[in-house]
Amino acid sequence: MALSYKSRRRLALLILVLGLPGYIVVAVTVMNWLERPSIWVELAVYIGLGVLWALPLKAVFKGIGQADPDAPPQDHED
Repeated sequence: MALSYKSRRRLALLILVLGLPGYIVVAVTVMNWLERPSIWVELAVYIGLGVLWALPLKAVFKGIGQADPDAPPQDHED
């Protein structure tokens, strides 16, 4: 079942406002539990985690910045 444009916009906002900060807190907490690796390993892990969250959510964010494709066309009269 495909989400409507309006539902995807709301879900994307919810993910960005609540999900992403939560994911960041979890990622930093997990990294703090581990023994401190070298700076390059730590940087690689953070970059990997930074990309990893977006891959499963790509379909939600795709086309969100565009106009609603289901909306009726608007006439611009001057």
